[in-house]
Amino acid sequence: MTTMSDAATPFITTVDSKTLILEQVTKKPGIRYRELLRQTGLANGTLEYHLKMLEKMYRVRVERHEGRRAMYYPISFSSDEAHIIGYVRNNVARQIVSFILGHDLCTFGEIVDHIKRAPSTVSWHLKRLSEGGIVSVRYGQDYHLYSIINNNLIEGILKKCEESFGDKIADRYYEMFGEL
Repeated sequence: MTTMSDAATPFITTVDSKTLILEQVTKKPGIRYRELLRQTGLANGTLEYHLKMLEKMYRVRVERHEGRRAMYYPISFSSDEAHIIGYVRNNVARQIVSFILGHDLCTFGEIVDHIKRAPSTVSWHLKRLSEGGIVSVRYGQDYHLYSIINNNLIEGILKKCEESFGDKIADRYYEMFGEL
């Protein structure tokens, strides 16, 4: 995008637009298109053009979830990391994952009590996390036990992206483990 409001304002060039986009994608891995529009202030067509160019140049990774939602990642993120971030960028899902990480085998009731959300909301997120290969479920007669499938990978991703989530859930999780 090229603008010229006065002589003191420098031109915003194609390189500047690409740099601006890359900064946002690096700062917020898994960022969605609409959020990129808001954060960069670029016009819709301009952003779309530069994202396609960055993808062709292998500077950003694009993951499309459920056939429609595109999320953008730095090229340094693996497909596994992108897959997990696609789930934990949601605040409730991240709270559930953080709680299970901190307490390992958890019952549904413990998760609901901690998250303070409706049981149906927690159930929906647990089902998605389970189908996504992030949470495993051990079925019992009286209750189900939930655990994280790959603790080290999930912990690493939460730590790597904690600043991009914009809340304190990951911070509390790491503070808790720092005390151990």
